[in-house]
Amino acid sequence: MTLQKKATVVSSLVAFGLAVIKLIFGLISGSVAVLASAIDSLLDLGISLFNYFAIKNSEMPADDTFNYGRGKIEAIAGVIEGTVITLSGLFIFYQSIDNIIKEKVLTALDQSLIVMTISFLVTLALVLFLNYVAKKTDNLVIRSDALHYKTDLYSNGIILISLCVITFTGFFLIDSILGIVISLYIIYSAFGIIKEGVLNLMDVALDDGVVEQITSIIENSKNVTDYHNLRTRASGSVNFVDVHLVFNEQMLLRHAHSISDEIERKIKRIDPEREWIFNMHLDPHDDSEEQS
Repeated sequence: MTLQKKATVVSSLVAFGLAVIKLIFGLISGSVAVLASAIDSLLDLGISLFNYFAIKNSEMPADDTFNYGRGKIEAIAGVIEGTVITLSGLFIFYQSIDNIIKEKVLTALDQSLIVMTISFLVTLALVLFLNYVAKKTDNLVIRSDALHYKTDLYSNGIILISLCVITFTGFFLIDSILGIVISLYIIYSAFGIIKEGVLNLMDVALDDGVVEQITSIIENSKNVTDYHNLRTRASGSVNFVDVHLVFNEQMLLRHAHSISDEIERKIKRIDPEREWIFNMHLDPHDDSEEQS
């Protein structure tokens, strides 16, 4: 099982455990806030399970139906999860405003403090683990999952801070004020995930830095007189590079092919953790004007 798959399994188990704990404490204490948090954890469980199947499908090899593999499903999952996170932020914003208007007062503070402390610590450990996996794999789904649970961590932290302040001061308004601030941050963060997913679905080029390195490798390759139609994109964990390389008309195809193989090997070293697929067209002269 790959590291990213393990991450989704762990997050699913954590979401399930937190949902059960919050549900039990919520029923015992009668706290609506804790019960609502339990429902949120059930939603987390559903998203984590969806992410598992998204990663499982994205790692399947190319076939007759999906000639370029299923890597795009990661971008789709990122857009969906980013949307869910945005909706969660909007709900927190609405709930905070509603609490201010209706001047709601929290109850069962002791029980709520216990369950939210447990939830905060467990979620913190999960976020640290998911961030580690995200950095290790650069997987959009895992980064989305990490952001999703980070929003939960902030939400749990808000509840904890609010409960402590309310316990010692009776200032109930703090809960709604912090809720508004965090909801705006959640929406802002989710926008980045949605944007990246949409750009990947639209075959956006690789990062400028990567493209510059590819360009430098080609331009410094011996016997390559010119190049054109350089195009790049990513699909899941796979980078695609298309380019036309121009050689001297007298050069043997075998020699030109050997040079293109060496160029591919050098480009792969830019990021050996990712898979690279190349489509290099070998031209005996510059035909870029003929194609335009």
